[in-house]
Amino acid sequence: MLVSLPIEWVEANGLEKSDEVELETGTNSISITLTGSSRPPKEVIIEYPVSKQENISADVTGAYLLGYDVIKIKGKTAISVEDREKIRALMRRLVGMEIVDEDATNVNVQFLLDATTLSPDKILKRMSSIALALFRDTVNSLTSSDNTVLQTIPTRDDEIDRQYFLLVRLIRSAMVDKRLATVFNLGNIDILDYRIAANLMETAGDTIVELANSIQEISSSKAESKKLHLLAVEIEDIHGKAINSFIENNRLHAIEAITAFRNYQKKISEIRSSLEPKKQVSIQFLNLVYTLEKLARCWADIADLVKPVYT
Repeated sequence: MLVSLPIEWVEANGLEKSDEVELETGTNSISITLTGSSRPPKEVIIEYPVSKQENISADVTGAYLLGYDVIKIKGKTAISVEDREKIRALMRRLVGMEIVDEDATNVNVQFLLDATTLSPDKILKRMSSIALALFRDTVNSLTSSDNTVLQTIPTRDDEIDRQYFLLVRLIRSAMVDKRLATVFNLGNIDILDYRIAANLMETAGDTIVELANSIQEISSSKAESKKLHLLAVEIEDIHGKAINSFIENNRLHAIEAITAFRNYQKKISEIRSSLEPKKQVSIQFLNLVYTLEKLARCWADIADLVKPVYT
């Protein structure tokens, strides 16, 4: 079979004689992509200094999330010590990015991981595992006399953010790279669902930090703390079913997670109805109850992404 390629596309991608391309056919489409050996790295140049409306951290992070492999910061003047420190801090935050070259007016960073060896579902599982560990430590502090572990929660949540950025980078890349989407076995709807799930998981991490901060500030009785602990541990069941249902595309587990959340909502509603008129508890206590419901909703919404099975 002979296929003619547009000369503009060939030149833009730097193809030469004997370079290989991949041909993929769909129901109403044909997709031609470069193979890994022929694919040039995506490169972007950020002019320095950046405009007053922008900042170097946002520009580099944006390029990372858009899937650029090489980010070159080219300065008309020397790059300030403050901005260099911001760039170095970003390298600790953006998984796979490293500074590969640097001088007074230039900093070049590069994504050193092979995207095809990564897995969106494993990254989401990693985020889920970290979030669950944070949640358990936060909830267990309600019945413990030592709350020092709560002070570690915000820092540990940073790892969820790192995995979140990596996952967003991958799924955005898969949207524009059919070959990568095929490797991940993701269709367009799946890519959108992963983007939403990643956001919900990142929000769950932030909510756990909010929960930990509130627990440190509240001065509740042992009875109130015990009530909160019993109310909180029920969320774990929602979390487990929701994450598994999404990754395994298991509609049955998704229904179980959604049902568990609805039952949880009823229980919280009954608790609020019984306590608020009598003013038996503090406002802080009720805020903690609202925060638990917000966290449970994040996980239930992930289960809600699992598509029904139609005959």
